[in-house]
Amino acid sequence: MEKFLYLAINLFTISFPLIRSFEPKIRFASKWVALFPAILLTAAFFLIWDHWFTVIGVWEFNPRYLVGLYLLQMPLEEWLFFFTVPFACVFIYEVLIYFFPKDHFKTAGKYFLFLMIPILLLFAFIHLDKLYTSVNFLIGAVALGLHWIIFKDKYLGRFFFAYLVHLIPFIICNGILTGGLTDEAVVIYNNQENLGIRIWTVPIEDTIYSMTLLLMNVSLFEYFRSRKTIQETISY
Repeated sequence: MEKFLYLAINLFTISFPLIRSFEPKIRFASKWVALFPAILLTAAFFLIWDHWFTVIGVWEFNPRYLVGLYLLQMPLEEWLFFFTVPFACVFIYEVLIYFFPKDHFKTAGKYFLFLMIPILLLFAFIHLDKLYTSVNFLIGAVALGLHWIIFKDKYLGRFFFAYLVHLIPFIICNGILTGGLTDEAVVIYNNQENLGIRIWTVPIEDTIYSMTLLLMNVSLFEYFRSRKTIQETISY
């Protein structure tokens, strides 16, 4: 049964958000028309990146915990990851908006962005010899910068709040993938390509990787949602 571990984590990740998508208060299912294009576009970017890093050996996947289906040298479970995780994360984002309609973190989100961009750029260029660190931090800085250019601080506070909350399930699920509950990791990192700093068993770089994944999905989700709102307004 251990070969279903990664698949089980994917299913566990999406199960509750999917079931609660039809809950009448949050009505997450009604927002899928904006969500799915956001997930698809973000997934395309991350799958290209993921494939590159898999081919050059920045990370690899332990066949012991996989069902054995591969596409472009990546297991089925890794493909699913870029759909199940964003679905769950944007669900968290929407739930927080519902329960906390006031954007309490708007200022904090701005400080976070202006602090993180130079820090990420600095670490990216200091550690050019470590591919996961340098590429990951550089892409994270660029994603934050583009978000600011396009949206300013309109969604930053809500994104920042969702990012902080999502770190809890993220550390749990990613901790399992990186060997937190077994004697082996599902996703095996080449430690020559990262800083070697871990939160539990999770490389510190993964927190930035997850930040960029969430930010891109939220940014595109809000973009498509705003377009849908404008079109509905015009039709009336």
